[in-house]
Amino acid sequence: MTQPSTPLPPHVAIIGGGPAGLMAAEVLSQAGIKVDLYDGMPSVGRKFLLAGVGGMNITHSEAYPAFLSRYAERAPQIAPLLRSFGPDALCQWIHDLGIDTFVGSSGRVFPTDMKAAPLLRAWLKRLRDAGVVIHTRHRWLGWNSDGSLKVSCPDGEKTLQPDATLLALGGGSWSRLGSDGAWMLPLEQRGVELAPLQPSNCGFEVQAWSELMVGKFAGAPLKNIAIGLNDDVPRLGECVITATGIEGSLIYALSAPIREAINLDGSATVHLDLLPGKPVDKIEAALSKPRGSRSMAKHLHSQLGLDGVKAALLREVTAAECFADPAMLARAIKALPLTLVKTRPLDEAISSAGGVLFESMDERLMLKQLPGVFCAGEMLDWEAPTGGYLLTACFASGRAAGLGMVEWLQRKA
Repeated sequence: MTQPSTPLPPHVAIIGGGPAGLMAAEVLSQAGIKVDLYDGMPSVGRKFLLAGVGGMNITHSEAYPAFLSRYAERAPQIAPLLRSFGPDALCQWIHDLGIDTFVGSSGRVFPTDMKAAPLLRAWLKRLRDAGVVIHTRHRWLGWNSDGSLKVSCPDGEKTLQPDATLLALGGGSWSRLGSDGAWMLPLEQRGVELAPLQPSNCGFEVQAWSELMVGKFAGAPLKNIAIGLNDDVPRLGECVITATGIEGSLIYALSAPIREAINLDGSATVHLDLLPGKPVDKIEAALSKPRGSRSMAKHLHSQLGLDGVKAALLREVTAAECFADPAMLARAIKALPLTLVKTRPLDEAISSAGGVLFESMDERLMLKQLPGVFCAGEMLDWEAPTGGYLLTACFASGRAAGLGMVEWLQRKA
């Protein structure tokens, strides 16, 4: 008698080798599912490695309610992902890879050596040992008419017919690292509802700087300042003057509301507190002291320590008559209005907003329009500030999609 054949394990294709795709690959391989992962670049994890330049900020240690609030209007959709795999679980997962972590003074969590490469190497070894096959220089082109996947590779084009597919193709920023948003068109053609991609954690442009600002101060850091938008409490931090405007961590933290204000009104005015440690009355009193024959520049320096790029910015934005009125000048120093007119290009942004709407997917992150096709990572319609929040949600969504695929395949079997 012939022995009954053993059914082959399910086979899935993961498109995209960033944190979300790699995490889903780990979940699926642990469930005994055959995984082929495809990435258009010569190696996987390129944006992940770039994020580690200068220090791999993997997540944040702040309390969960504050952590979740960083995802703003998408917090309700991100919450179940973080409940399953939040910052603590992510840190434990990193420790299991043999990588220690520490919490910095800002509450951000880093690998002990501050580098992304050792973590990625250990992770890729684990995945390959689990049977995950990684195909680089393989770019997904969409679907063929029969529903199979179309992929270009060094040998031409391939047709793939997996039992399930995960799309984890990143957002639209840093296209040279593989996140170019080209996946939008094939999804639109299949009727998937998408939000337009927009820059997030990005710089902004002013109408025009003077030649002095561009020639002498482009690239100069603005340290120990606070910036506020509308009636919000100003945030402390630092940023950088650029040839076209302003960028840096403090601006990135406010990029979403600034961008939306520009979308709505055509511009957004932020207010810079150049001396957040001094109250306005003390500043006015210092400015009211006689300056004799000294120039205003020397007066600002001697009385307030205000010079360099801060003094130049004050001159750039403030009307000349203001410098003759200590009260007016003090108010300007505490709330210097800077009008921003547009974002820098999407490809320069650290991340992107927009993408696949959560409303287009079920609770497993499977597209309602395309059963068996799942999405994860930055290509979903959410955004968060830098500080570990972006990576944490990418890991969490990849894990959730992987678990969703396992469940769907088991039900289908």
